Amino acid sequence: MSDLPQQLANGLILGAMYGLIAIGYTMVYGIVQLINFAHGEIFMVGGFGALSVYLALPAGISLALALPIMLLGGIAVSVLVGIAAERFAYRPLRGAPRLAPLITAIGLSIALQQAIWKWYPDGKQARVFPQFKGHSFEILGATVQRSDIFVLIAAPACMIGLGFFVAKTRSGRAMQATAQDPDTAKLMGINTDRIIVLAFAIGAAFAGVAAVAYGLRTGEVQFRMGFIMGLKAFTAAVLGGIGNIYGAMLGGVVLGIAEALATAYIEEIPGMEQFGGGAWKDVWAFVLLILVLLLRPQGLLGERVADRA
Repeated sequence: MSDLPQQLANGLILGAMYGLIAIGYTMVYGIVQLINFAHGEIFMVGGFGALSVYLALPAGISLALALPIMLLGGIAVSVLVGIAAERFAYRPLRGAPRLAPLITAIGLSIALQQAIWKWYPDGKQARVFPQFKGHSFEILGATVQRSDIFVLIAAPACMIGLGFFVAKTRSGRAMQATAQDPDTAKLMGINTDRIIVLAFAIGAAFAGVAAVAYGLRTGEVQFRMGFIMGLKAFTAAVLGGIGNIYGAMLGGVVLGIAEALATAYIEEIPGMEQFGGGAWKDVWAFVLLILVLLLRPQGLLGERVADRA
């Protein structure tokens, strides 16, 4: 039990990244009832965008100075790809049967992976991402690396900012109206196409932030990283209540903590030794999802974006 604070900290950091990506799923679903399975790859290209910006900066620049520019670069690349996906892949299929955009999303996901693979030399290899050097911090008995501080600050800041935007701004209220009834919103003078693009852009921007956090934490980015992170983030969105922006972050944190605790402690249970360790962490994440769907199918919070109007 002496390791419990450390495992909780690890889970919180991981869950914050899941939550940032999950918001992209939940924003798009709340507006157009679409599961954007290419969102994991939008997260991935944001990481490569941030890395490209860093490599373009003068050699020897400190990471503290480079980080804001890298963050802007990662967000810009993710947003551009997200908006392009909406305009050219999803908008033409808006009135099509639901299977069509789903297949398109899977195809777009593969296309983005291959594009990064071809764009970067030795694309199959992980690319080194800069990390903060220096001492770690002791917080409530847990050791937190300097690179982890970024996501611990960015995740709640993004969450609070998005909550204010949706609740208090004109565009945020238009998003709620569009999510509730897009046809009526259009009759009331709301440009629903612009609102849908805005939802894609916000979700992609959060994915870009998460990509920078992922790179700082792991010290690398690679073209396959969007698949498993996207799948976990989708799990977090469903866990918290798909379509609920607060539920997405809550689901991410719950999933991250559950994954960390299961990895550390399952093998301590008699008869469960073979089910512990990192090799089983993904399995336990989906076991948690199945349990929540069986006991509370609408998710932990179970509200849509529109219900917050």
